[in-house]
Amino acid sequence: MHQSLMLLFALAAGLTLSGIAANLYRILARKPENGPERALYLAVMTMAGPSVLFNNATKSFRGRDCSAAAYLFAITLTAYWSFAIGSVLLWFIKG
Repeated sequence: MHQSLMLLFALAAGLTLSGIAANLYRILARKPENGPERALYLAVMTMAGPSVLFNNATKSFRGRDCSAAAYLFAITLTAYWSFAIGSVLLWFIKG
């Protein structure tokens, strides 16, 4: 039971952190134009990726631009990526 709760907490924490990172980047940053800005963009998207992927996949699915299988794959990838981010976050908090 404890491990299941930790799994769900890691998923939720990762997706929450991803959403915060994505929205802060959208508010504060402009389009990357040179090398260092692109490097920063890639670093931020490493954290913000699950939220961005989930939003883009949902828009495509609602607009009938992708299949149900592709949408399910995107959601599964989002969940795994969020779990990985959440696990690292829990590791930092615990340790």
